[in-house]
Formats: sequence, C-alpha cells, structure tokens
Amino acid sequence: MKRVHVAVGVILNASNQVLLAKRPDNLHQGGKWEFPGGKVEQDETTSQALIRELREEVNLIVSDTTPLMTISHDYPDKEVLLDIHTVNCFSGDAEGLEGQEILWVELSNLKEYNFPAANTPIIDRLLSL
Repeated sequence: MKRVHVAVGVILNASNQVLLAKRPDNLHQGGKWEFPGGKVEQDETTSQALIRELREEVNLIVSDTTPLMTISHDYPDKEVLLDIHTVNCFSGDAEGLEGQEILWVELSNLKEYNFPAANTPIIDRLLSL
C-alpha cells in the first residue's frame, strides 16, 4: 500500500482559535472533522502544498508555515504521512470552497469534535501548548 503524504495546516487566528473542516461523507474518514490541507504533489515542498491546498479549499492566502510535527498512521485501508505545520500568517476570510463545513474552534473545545484517529496526537500537542 502506498503511503499518502499529506500537508496539514493548524491555522490559528488572532483569537487563538483553530480552523476545522468537515470531511465530505464520500471521502475516506468522511463526516469527521480535520485540520485543512491535502496531498503533497511530487514536485512540492510541504509548505508549498499547504499554501496551495489552503487557497483551493478554504480561500486563505498563506504567506508562511512552520513545521509542528509529523505523524505516520496506518488505517486498515490507507497509510498516511501527515506533515503538520502551524499557520499564523494568512489573509482572507475562511470559507469552504468545496462545499465543506468549516468552523473556528477554541483549542480547549477540540475534544468535542470527532476526528480521524491519525489526528489524535495533533490535538494532544495543541492542548499541551
């Protein structure tokens, strides 16, 4: 099984809320909340992929990203390598350009949302900051 390299953005606004997006029901782990991002293409760095994906998915213009952590996770049907970056420098108003629901959430409320299992270490890290 080929491991999918995914750029993940922990996007924090001026109020220190994090942006979440709901995965479409027809996708892997559909109906669960996630930190926005997407696949890293062959000729891209993680930061380049994240900047592109966030523009395409949630309409944010990102100027910079900072590496936070990397997670390798194996689901029964898919293997993922999550390359997680924090994003503090962006402009634009977040909106779900692919029809997905998006929310700004207080970090202290993250445990109230249903995330894919691979996201658990990200939430744990954010809650320990």
